[in-house]
Amino acid sequence: MKDYILDDEEKKLLYEIENGEWQSVKNLEEERERLAKSAKYSKFLKEKKQVSIRFSVEDLIAIKSKAKELGIGYQNLIQLLVHKYVTGETSLKL
Repeated sequence: MKDYILDDEEKKLLYEIENGEWQSVKNLEEERERLAKSAKYSKFLKEKKQVSIRFSVEDLIAIKSKAKELGIGYQNLIQLLVHKYVTGETSLKL
């Protein structure tokens, strides 16, 4: 038998399997279908969707300037700002 070099995570998984810590899924086909649907939906959520938005010229110039300072595209900066807001990493004061 060929010897394999396992990393720490693989060693842990092998230990758990060999010690009976893993259980077989009762309805394997149903679970497989459920997980496949979930993966497909997750992939859909990660897709990019084109939208139109209007900015004042002043704000657009400012965001382009900030993006240039950071070395990224202004659209990527806008995406990052929106993402940080919706995930709660930053907040907005009105």
